[in-house]
Formats: sequence, structure tokens, C-alpha cells
Amino acid sequence: MSSEEKKLTVPDIIGMKTRKEKIAALTAYDFLFASLLDQAGLDIILVGDSGAMVFAGYNTTLPMTMDNIIYHCQAVCRGVSHALLVADMPFLSYQVSTEDAVRNAGKILKETTIDAVKIEGGEEMTATVNRLVSIGIPVMGHLGLTPQHIKQFGSYTVQGRSAEHANRLLNDARALQDAGAFALVLEKIPISLAKQISEHLKIPTIGIGAGPFCDGQILVTPDMLGLFEKFKPKFVRQYANLAEAVKKAGSQYLHDVKENRFPAAEESFEN
Repeated sequence: MSSEEKKLTVPDIIGMKTRKEKIAALTAYDFLFASLLDQAGLDIILVGDSGAMVFAGYNTTLPMTMDNIIYHCQAVCRGVSHALLVADMPFLSYQVSTEDAVRNAGKILKETTIDAVKIEGGEEMTATVNRLVSIGIPVMGHLGLTPQHIKQFGSYTVQGRSAEHANRLLNDARALQDAGAFALVLEKIPISLAKQISEHLKIPTIGIGAGPFCDGQILVTPDMLGLFEKFKPKFVRQYANLAEAVKKAGSQYLHDVKENRFPAAEESFEN
């Protein structure tokens, strides 16, 4: 980060919508990738509960715990000096009661340098959002395909295709904005619905599988880099194929060690 650049804030992100400047966001779970993404100039870095899948190997985001997310946040925060840092609130860390949500969100902010938290859910979460915002904890909402509801959905399918569901999501978006959310993630919903929600709101929308009319975009970094091979969502554009690069490098290292070609003289020390 140059001396002219500064740490982005919640008002900065809101202002980007006002200026019609697209918002670029990615996820991070460790110091190394967070530092690289921050140097690349990302606007938002999300410490996602997706780490349960792409970092820890679970099949859903549900196993992520408060201790886990704080550990990842602490590592990520050490590598970031420019991007706005947002942390996912893990499953059951905010749904049980508003008091739980305040306690757990406050714990994340007290034990890390995270700037905001993200929670899933619509109108049913407005009291929680309002309470968190009222005590100074910025909240990003998340509508559409909400991965913490995967047991209810049954699959990672597109949401909001029926007129009834689309209208409910639009109402949820308005309710979250009114409750004080500073931005909304819209995941895996039709392009037309994402456009309608984005045009109706004063706060930014961040799309993932929601088409080009959102105010910004986010992807899971291991997906974007071609590192995660378990599945590839339709909405992911792979900007690299690092899985193959890593396997090739590992295979070459294995070969060099087995054939006694590593280390060479120039990689060794004399007395």
C-alpha cells in the first residue's frame, strides 16, 4: 500500500456505490493469501465460513466455530493494511438470541482487527442487525443461497426463481437496509432479481452467482485460483490453475529428491 492509500472503511464502501465504482471482494483464511490479496488492491477481504470447506475439508460451512473464525481472522488481519475486513459469523453464533449475537460479534472485534461481521438471513435477522449496528458493530447481510441453511435447502440450488420467493427476497433486502446493514451479499439468484434489488437499495450489493448488475462481486479465493477441485460452481471464473501448478511442483520436487538432484551444491553449505 502506498503512502497515499489508506485503510478502507464502511463509509468508503458505501461511497463506492454512490460513485458507481464496482467493489471487488475475495475471501482469505491465512496471513499469506490475505497479504497477497491486499497488495493486489482488493476492496473487501472476507474471512469466510467457507474456510470450513476449502481450508478444513468439511462438506458444508456448518462446522466452523467461533474459535476457528477468530483464529483465521487473527491470521488474516496481520496481512492486511488496505482492504475492509469482514468476518462471517459462524452457524449458531448469532441465531439463538440477539444477546448471543452481540457477545460473539463483540468477541470477534475485541480479539481481532476485523472491521465488520456478516450474517445470513432476511427479515427475521433485522432485530439482531439493528442491535449490532446500534452498539457500533457494522453488519453485512447475506441473502439468496445462504449456505448455513443447506440442510433446509437440500442442495446449492438457485434461489428466488418464483415470483413469491423473489418478492420475499426483495422485502428482506429492504428490511436489512432499514435495520442498518451497510451492504448485502446476494448469492446464486437470477440476474433480473439481483438487478432489481441493487437498484432499489442505497447500500451496495455484492454478488456471487448473481450476475453483473450488483454493485460488486465476491468469489471464494481457492475457487478463483483453481485450487479447490472438489467441485466448480457455474458462476466461478478461474483466473489461474494453481492446483495443477502445485501438483506439478510437488511431483518435480519428489523426483529430484528421489534421484538425489536436490539439494545441489549451490543449495548446500560448506564448513
